[in-house]
Amino acid sequence: MNIKNYLNQIITEKSELEKSNLQFPDIDIDCTKIKVLMINETPPPDPEDNFYSLSKKSEYLNSAVSLFNNSGFPVSCMNDITEKGIYITNALKSPKLSSIVEPAFIEKDLSYLEAEIDLFPNLMIIMLMGDVAKKAVNMISKKRTKKNVIPSLATYKIRGNEYYMGNIRVMPSYIMTGANLLIEKSKCDMICGDIKTMLDIIL
Repeated sequence: MNIKNYLNQIITEKSELEKSNLQFPDIDIDCTKIKVLMINETPPPDPEDNFYSLSKKSEYLNSAVSLFNNSGFPVSCMNDITEKGIYITNALKSPKLSSIVEPAFIEKDLSYLEAEIDLFPNLMIIMLMGDVAKKAVNMISKKRTKKNVIPSLATYKIRGNEYYMGNIRVMPSYIMTGANLLIEKSKCDMICGDIKTMLDIIL
């Protein structure tokens, strides 16, 4: 299945400008093979920097590859990652307008993220890479179960605890893209530790 084509089919009423800003993963995958969904926060301003870009200079792609390599899981492209049953997406489907992401901005694209989650019948783990991803999945959980799946606490206080949405383990971690990864080595190490935990579960 091509994820981009599928999500384009469920676009609700939006202006032409809103539609033009949407960034869906343009990738063909076997949904039955996906065991892990990693949810980053927001797409980059330039679509060529997104995870599934064909550009070798893609910021998000290079960030993901680096994190997996540093986790002891050698990869060179997104195909290497998806072949192991790991699918990466963004909680938001259009670039954020400011550094602070309001709940309404998360909610407007929530149907797409929910559709992505439901695509994978054998999903074992959802990794929340940042606070926006945590808020988005809590919104989905509250819609379905009337309660949050993740406590509204700082990630360092809850990271490593086990949380579940149905039979799916939900793992809070940190945003996996952005310049902060270049300067916050401790945060990068924690992300790699969370990836290692995830890999130990599925491999």
